[in-house]
Amino acid sequence: MASVTKEQIAAAKQMSAIEFLQRYRAADLVPCKTRGEYQLKSHDSFKINGTSSIWHWKSRDIGGKSALDYLVYVEGCSFVEAVRLLCEESPGFVPQNHSQAEQIRPPFVLPPAAPDNRRVVAYLLERGIHREVIADCIRRGDLYESARCHNCVFVGRDEHGQPQYAALRGTYTQGRPFKQEVAGSQKRYGFYLPPNSSSFRLSVFESAIDAMAELSLHGNDKHRLSLGGIYAPGDSARPISRPPAALEEFLRRHPEIVEIELCLDNDARGRAASAALARYYQPRFAILDCPPPIAGGDYADLAKQLRQQTARNRVACR
Repeated sequence: MASVTKEQIAAAKQMSAIEFLQRYRAADLVPCKTRGEYQLKSHDSFKINGTSSIWHWKSRDIGGKSALDYLVYVEGCSFVEAVRLLCEESPGFVPQNHSQAEQIRPPFVLPPAAPDNRRVVAYLLERGIHREVIADCIRRGDLYESARCHNCVFVGRDEHGQPQYAALRGTYTQGRPFKQEVAGSQKRYGFYLPPNSSSFRLSVFESAIDAMAELSLHGNDKHRLSLGGIYAPGDSARPISRPPAALEEFLRRHPEIVEIELCLDNDARGRAASAALARYYQPRFAILDCPPPIAGGDYADLAKQLRQQTARNRVACR
């Protein structure tokens, strides 16, 4: 690897995940009911053993042991960025003795596609997404229905147009909705909706459905990017520990962007994240805070609510 030396990589691998979290993410690290185990406030399905440092993020089905693993797989850093960060933040670090076994990043493979997209289309229409928006995403290959579980598959691509990321969303409406990322996904390549013409504005969302919903409600005159979730600081006054990987990568590839709309959820976590992101990116960009006008909800909730209201109005007019 040209950007970092073998010596730097070896040094970065020596810090364990639990040591990194205790030093630099202490406010986010909380004890579990199980003795000797911890979890993160920001990801409650993330568990780490305080002795062995072995961690597992259950909702994403990924795990590891070193701080390098954690930064790459959980916080979305690139490998080179994570190595440099660890070497800079702990240049004199002396590790404790532990095994060298680490979780290897699985290869990224898109789920097989179903013969058609009927269930995905029906589900998204029910959520208030316009048919034209759905059709455009399917035509580009950025949305399809998985063969096995009939999930929505939202695809993120690199600068060469190759799939490098995929978020899954269940189409069953009963119970808690299924949400997961495909193993091996690189979070810096988020699901993206291009504008109809050149634009200097970017709107960012927590999920792909939110981006599609807001596009369904407004014109397609700007870039739209899903961050694949957010890291929410404990309160709006705290700085973010690391900017979203998908946003950083997009801005690197689109230097023409001068304005960022923060279209995150209108709940406590979304408000805190928006405030932290606004502070981080000002004054390099003009920042607009644009939460959905629905308390505690997101743009997908808003689109669904408006669809249901329209349906009720039609019934009342009969």
